[in-house]
Amino acid sequence: MTDQPTYWFPAKRYGWGWGLPATTAGWVALALFLAAEAVVAYRTLPGAPADFALESLLPAAAFFVVCLLKGEPPAWHWGD
Repeated sequence: MTDQPTYWFPAKRYGWGWGLPATTAGWVALALFLAAEAVVAYRTLPGAPADFALESLLPAAAFFVVCLLKGEPPAWHWGD
């Protein structure tokens, strides 16, 4: 057993943020986020793009919080 934490989302090699999920739980979180965005799009588009923009903020903010909690600490990476 290792002492290092298992991150759902590893840091990107270049830039700030996270890459693709590294664990099954990360993939499930990403799938739930995409499903939530699809539901919002189905309910609001094509007639109300402004409503879509506003309603899509909640799933995006929730997924961002999951990435903050379960991903590597965010920092700028230069490819090292």
